Amino acid sequence: MRFIELKKNIKKDFSAFNKIKISILGDSSTQYLSQALRGYGYEAELDLEIFESDYDQIDRQILVEHSEFYKSDPEYVVISLSAQKLKRKFYQIDISRRYLFAQEEVSKISKLVACLRNNIDFVKVILSNYIELNDSVFGQYANKTNLSFLYQVRELNFELMKLASSNKHLFIFDVASLGLAIGQSVALDNRNYINADMAFSLEFLPDIAKSIVDIVLAASGSAKKCLILDLDNTLWGGIIGDDGVENIQIGDFEQGKAFTELQYWARELSFRGVLLAICSKNNESIAKIPFENHPDMILSLDNIAIFVANWESKVDNIRKIKSFLNIGYDSMVFIDDNPYERGIVKKHLPQVVVPKLPEDPADYLPYLSSLNLFETTSYTQDDASRTTYFQEELKREDKKFLCTDEKGFLKSLSMICNIKSFSPFNFPRAAQLLQRSNQFNLRTVRYTDEDIKFFSTSDKHLSWTFNIKDQFGDYGLISLIICVHENDEFFIDSWVMSCRVLKRGVEHLALNEIVKKARQLGVHYIRGEYILTLKNELVKDHYLNLGFSDTGNGQWILDVEKYVPRKHYIAIT
Repeated sequence: MRFIELKKNIKKDFSAFNKIKISILGDSSTQYLSQALRGYGYEAELDLEIFESDYDQIDRQILVEHSEFYKSDPEYVVISLSAQKLKRKFYQIDISRRYLFAQEEVSKISKLVACLRNNIDFVKVILSNYIELNDSVFGQYANKTNLSFLYQVRELNFELMKLASSNKHLFIFDVASLGLAIGQSVALDNRNYINADMAFSLEFLPDIAKSIVDIVLAASGSAKKCLILDLDNTLWGGIIGDDGVENIQIGDFEQGKAFTELQYWARELSFRGVLLAICSKNNESIAKIPFENHPDMILSLDNIAIFVANWESKVDNIRKIKSFLNIGYDSMVFIDDNPYERGIVKKHLPQVVVPKLPEDPADYLPYLSSLNLFETTSYTQDDASRTTYFQEELKREDKKFLCTDEKGFLKSLSMICNIKSFSPFNFPRAAQLLQRSNQFNLRTVRYTDEDIKFFSTSDKHLSWTFNIKDQFGDYGLISLIICVHENDEFFIDSWVMSCRVLKRGVEHLALNEIVKKARQLGVHYIRGEYILTLKNELVKDHYLNLGFSDTGNGQWILDVEKYVPRKHYIAIT
């Protein structure tokens, strides 16, 4: 979008959107960035309440405890840094110390981030890196000497990545890559920098605003979780049913290379934890032939969480995929070369993201990559196993079909649960579950693994994590509960669960464990809270179904002494 369009959005009605408090700090003017960010929030259905500090006041605002910035009490802090100001700073230091420039800058930034975290509980910091501005003082020899500005800015960007990788609450909005994609001559406007101290051009601000909002959305649990793929002329050139497996276009020859590159990209997404689904109008046996027999296929059936190929409408088939994966439509991306099929899906399932593919397959991947559809704020080893989990779930569904009743099915699974408190081994996955879970999430409070680490050592907090496995495989860590112990009461601060284990009895087992601990500590009441969101209506009756009493305003109470342990079919180890 253009900046002028984002600016018009500011006057529109944001009242239906979730409010998020953001503070912007910059070493150059951020007035127009603030407007672009607010306007892009409307596109993402977010009401971004923005505090904008006077520019070039980053240190003062962060280091002074009672600054205006801290009074704004932000959930996110955006720190925008400019290569122009960095270059001036570089020129002002003695040449004998310039080889240390990047290290000293990242050290300063690290201290500012630490100060922020110390002063604002649970704040997330979104920090820009730097456009790799080449001053041409050393020409191309700048790549060989650590005394050049280009060398130092590249080293600094690398050090910022390392800093972010070791700080789970710190995220990078990648101005360097965005500037490379759009071109420095477009991204930077030297006239505006000279006259108004604006680091970036108005044309570049929408790209920056989108990158920041993408991070906020992902951190708020709105990440895309599933890529749905058509087959003919999308994953390969040609029509498998007409052309035969030997004549479809795929591999490293001519146009086939474009489809091969797209398949590589999709497979990398599956390795990262994005679920791949096939949705094709085709006979299933014919549609699977390339996956099974073509030597140049990159994707295999092992990469596919669910394969749907029939002659029903794609809208109905996407509904089936959604039902099986138990995720929201807004977590799904549908890729199809056919404009008609795209239009039908957009009309009937408007929450599904449906990119308008270019006509030339050679442009598919560059276009899709530019959209940054699969932003994430975390990655764990469990992500790589997500496809396997759903393939195992298909086996469970087959088993369920053969059983005559629910009780018999649950018994037949031979489920085993391992219950643990928070520990360094499960911090990342526990935090990820809290950040990403939307449907089975009673209060939708987002915590990082640093927060989880704090809870693990807090005298007031109790935690349970639940790992489930059965005869078909290991679900992994699928649920967690955080309780706060206050006097004779447990308050359930967080209760989240993967929808993959709905109706397996895990919530019954979990409540039994909470009550058992409550009795050990002499606690008389367990209090729960349900906060309605756009996505968690699934659990609106959760506490009612577990025997809690409604005390009004989303508050629920359970008398520990009157509690009767609930039945389940899960063995505990």
